[in-house]
Order: sequence, then structure tokens, then C-alpha cells
Amino acid sequence: MSEIRNEALWESGETKISWVKANMPLLRGIEEEFAAQKPFAGLKIALSVHLEAKTAYLCRVLAAGGAEMYITGSNPLSTQDDVAAALVHGGLNVYAWYDATPEEYHHHTCEVIKAAPNIIIDDGGDLVNLIHNEYPELIPNVIGGCEETTTGIIRLISMNKSGKLKFPMMLVNDADCKHLFDNRYGTGQSVWDGINRTTNLIVAGKNVVVAGYGWCGKGVSMRAKGLGASVIVTEVDPIKAMEAVMDGFKVMPMTEAAKIGDFFVTVTGCCDVIGETAFMNMKDGAILCNAGHFDVEVNVARLAEIAVETGVARHNIQYYKLPNGKKINVIAQGRLVNLAAGDGHPAEIMDMSFAIQALSAAYLVKNQDKLRNGTSMTVNVPKEVDREVANRKLKYWGVSIDKLTDEQEKYLGSWEI
Repeated sequence: MSEIRNEALWESGETKISWVKANMPLLRGIEEEFAAQKPFAGLKIALSVHLEAKTAYLCRVLAAGGAEMYITGSNPLSTQDDVAAALVHGGLNVYAWYDATPEEYHHHTCEVIKAAPNIIIDDGGDLVNLIHNEYPELIPNVIGGCEETTTGIIRLISMNKSGKLKFPMMLVNDADCKHLFDNRYGTGQSVWDGINRTTNLIVAGKNVVVAGYGWCGKGVSMRAKGLGASVIVTEVDPIKAMEAVMDGFKVMPMTEAAKIGDFFVTVTGCCDVIGETAFMNMKDGAILCNAGHFDVEVNVARLAEIAVETGVARHNIQYYKLPNGKKINVIAQGRLVNLAAGDGHPAEIMDMSFAIQALSAAYLVKNQDKLRNGTSMTVNVPKEVDREVANRKLKYWGVSIDKLTDEQEKYLGSWEI
């Protein structure tokens, strides 16, 4: 049984899924292989990823491999009701709808876990945390899982270090074919897609403040520069700050950047990155958004407390009038701007990311005994999986590369000259 808004919306969702499928050749190839091999026959997969068309196609690929799918979203504002309807119409189990309350969101996540999954595919760690904290009796059913995001991996590593993580989790985000392309090029483009379609304002000539210079921050900064903005980076890591300077960007503390920024984008994975002090220093009309996983990077709760007036400035933009008379604008309630105010990463980018997800899940099943008895419950994606995805992508592009000769292999593997 599923819980969605309206199954009658399925045709619109099906159109969206068909479009992304046509632009995801790696997943199409994996779907054919899975359909023949059935690596997930007899297994249940619980999935919590932003529920839009690309995720829906991943769900169908896993189902083609024999999995019984239980699906929810990883953010209340990124679920697309017509896509959820298309999945249900096609026979999959979905528990999600757009703009769910915190209580509804938790309930939907619980319904997915109560199915007693064998594999967990997570985006931010919600399912892993839930099963450990509220349904520990179901842990013995779990072979393992895959984590999509930097934020989720941070939580997993913390759980693993404390001895709390009870089954192996593949660190999908750390795979080169994920973070090098998804986080940099995918986030870079989709963040500005979301900002531009929501604000309808020009970026050229503006000051853009990017908080955090990891792979996502690099992508957001690079695309802002390409749009003609003057980019300012804020960082806590001195090495990343040096990298930003050498990439041609200004670097300063948020307290200083707040005074001159027109657009602010947080991509840190941390909380209270933009808080009260920064709010009070900002220009009238400053626009804030978040591209980190959770809605805590821009402290919207504190902004609401100090505001003397709030209202809708434009669809999906809330304004907050401060005691000093200035107005601060926040896109999508401080949730992921590229999904809560857009369609997420381009299909071609998610083709690589979800290919890593699908092949990692199959690797989990094939190697479950070895992984269960490993020294760590956090598991890196094997290099052969990473390279397989890269080789498939290059083949689709029609790109050939060189191959090491036996003599070169020997040379590189020897300490003798």
C-alpha cells in the first residue's frame, strides 16, 4: 500500500521519467543487465532520495533487478507528486508527497523502514538513523546500504567510529564518478537553475557569497563566475581557502561578506553558517539560499524570531523585515535550492551517480558475507566500479583513451629503475 497525493497525476510523471530515461544511457544499460541477471531477486530495497524523475528511473532499474521497492523522499519540498504517482501506477510502493509536515515526513520514512528492507539507499542518513534509533529489531534483515551525500557520509563515519553502525554502508558520494561530477558540475548548474528560475534576476555584476569550498562550493562558484558575478568564498579550512584564492576568488569571513553580498549560497553541511550577526549586516534585498543537505545552514528559525514582519515576496521566496528596516529574502525556506526550487541535477550527471548507486547495491549483495565481517562498516566504492562507470560514459560519448602496456604496468609497479 502506498501513500501519495493523487495517483491520477501519473501521466505527467511518466512523461518526466521518459525524458530523463532517454538521457541516462548508463542506467539504461544497467537496467538491461539487471533484468537478465536479477541481482536483487527476493530482496526488499528501502530508498530515501529526492523523489523526482531521475530518482524514479533509478527505482525502476532496481525493480528490474528483482527488488521489491519501498520509496520515500529525502526532503519534503523536493518530492514531485506526479512522479510519485507514476511509480505507484507502475506497481512500486511509495510513501511521500510534496510539502509534507515534519510529522508526515517522519511517518512516511517509518513506513519504508517497517517494510523490513534488506538494502537501504539513503540520501542524508535519515533511513539509517531511523532504523538504528527506532527499529533496531529490523537491523538483522539489512545486508547493507549506500549513501548518496557528503552530509550522510559525515553521519555514517561518526556512527562507525562510535561503534553504532550495525551494517556495512557504501560511501557512494566518495566515488570519483560521483563527487567529481555530481557535486561540482551537477550542483554548480542546478543551484543556479533554481536561483534563476525562482528570482528572475540577473547574476552578472552581482556579488555572490559562497559558504564552503568543497566540491559543491567549487561548482557553485565556477558557475557564478561564468554568469558574470564577482564571487566571494567563506571557509573554515585554510587549505580550501587557499585553493579558492588561487582559483581567483575573494576570501573573507562571513561577517565581512555579509555586508557586500547580493546572493548567498551555503554549501557546508554545517549548521548556523549564516546567522543573526550576518543578517543584521546584510544589504536590503539580499537573497539567501542553501545547497547543503539540511535546512540548518541558513538559520531561518532565528531570522523569523528577529524579524518584525514576514511575507511572500514571490513564489518560493519568503521575505523577512528586520528591525533596521532592511528585508532579507530566503528561497525555498532554506531547503535545497536546486531541488526545492528546481528539478535537481541534470539527467546526464545523475546517470553517473545513480549508476554508481545501482552497481554498489549489486556489489553489496554479492559480497555481503565479506563486508559484514569487515573491520569497518563504512565501505569505499571499489575502484573497479568507479572505473566501470567512467569507461561506460566514455564509450557512450565516443571517446577513446590510451591503455598501459605490460611494460608500463611493470614500470609503475616497481621501485626499481
